[in-house]
Amino acid sequence: MVDSQSAVNPDPRRGLPSVRNLSASVTAARPELPAWAATEAARQVIAQVREQLEGHPSPQDTALVDWQARVIALAEQLSHRHPIRVINATGVILHTNLGRSPLADGAAEAIRDVAAGYSNLELDLATGRRGNRLGALEPKLCELSGAEAAYACNNNAAAVLLALDSLALGREVVVSRGELVEIGGSFRVPEIMARAGVRLVEVGTTNRTHLRDYEQAIGPDTALLLKVHQSNFSQQGFVTEVGLDELVRIGRDAGIPVMEDLGSASLLDLTKRGFPAEVYAPSRVALGADVVCFSGDKLLGGPQAGILLGTHAAIERMRSNPLARALRLDKLSLAALDWTLTAYLEGRAESEIPVVGQLLASPEALEQRAHCLANRLAEDAILFDLRTVRDADVDGLEAAVVGAFLPVAVADA
Repeated sequence: MVDSQSAVNPDPRRGLPSVRNLSASVTAARPELPAWAATEAARQVIAQVREQLEGHPSPQDTALVDWQARVIALAEQLSHRHPIRVINATGVILHTNLGRSPLADGAAEAIRDVAAGYSNLELDLATGRRGNRLGALEPKLCELSGAEAAYACNNNAAAVLLALDSLALGREVVVSRGELVEIGGSFRVPEIMARAGVRLVEVGTTNRTHLRDYEQAIGPDTALLLKVHQSNFSQQGFVTEVGLDELVRIGRDAGIPVMEDLGSASLLDLTKRGFPAEVYAPSRVALGADVVCFSGDKLLGGPQAGILLGTHAAIERMRSNPLARALRLDKLSLAALDWTLTAYLEGRAESEIPVVGQLLASPEALEQRAHCLANRLAEDAILFDLRTVRDADVDGLEAAVVGAFLPVAVADA
């Protein structure tokens, strides 16, 4: 009779391989995999199996695990460079998951030049003293938009945060219920307002907001009237909203600043090309808003940035806010944004900024480009990871391109 105290513990977790042994076997089988990736993958796979065994251990569970295959698959994933170029075959030009706006060649070259060495990021070369980090960005933005002053930070969410914190910290901000939107990545306007330390005052209903709703909501603690573009959805039918011009009039009568978060806007007038009038940022500035903000890597076609246009008073409060340092642009984004704005000023936007060219391309040009891509894929299929359509004909390849993200395997694809 076996002593129960000396019996071997049957828990299958005792049979789990060690990270060291498992990673060593993977490295031996696939020596091209980085050692760090094999070790981390082994650690993660073992942890996953251990978690699966918690509460209901079964001796068969570990025996059925193809340890080496699982670790190799994960190690390959971990060691891949990220991000990599892909072909955007979704039909959506400004796709957040695919990095939004592709940069112009000139903007990319400007980044390379600055990244490869030192720069006068915060140095005035004429005086040898500390200079303005934004350099010539502000006058360029003002020239393009007609704004009194301008500022740029690291994205539009940061621009909203900085503006709210600077103009309304601890006080009330009035917003229509129909504009309390959620955009990609679960970014919600009410939540960013809470983080900015302002008190949200909702007015109107989901589908209808009137002038009187704003007028009745204004009180002694109201610091800002905020208008938010609905961005990725629209309401139709029994709908009413207050225009920016009307909101500006209310604000001026009450002595309260007005801000508009456009989300996405251009510095090129595209209204005659079928684009909504409100996406032209200079026209919103002309209506008298104290602050207009939008992203740099959407319709503008530049790097990730938050663009703020407005009055001297409003912009100066943001510029002097300690939070501005935490939200500032890095030298690479500054170089790309400076190049992009110069392209607009010199009339080169349509010909040199990819997003602008793609948005204005004719259906015929897009169809021709799609056929060229399909033919190229048919010819070079061996260069692509087309596991599901490797043996398909040209039509099959074309369909796969339209509905998939494919890694770029050739430099000029």
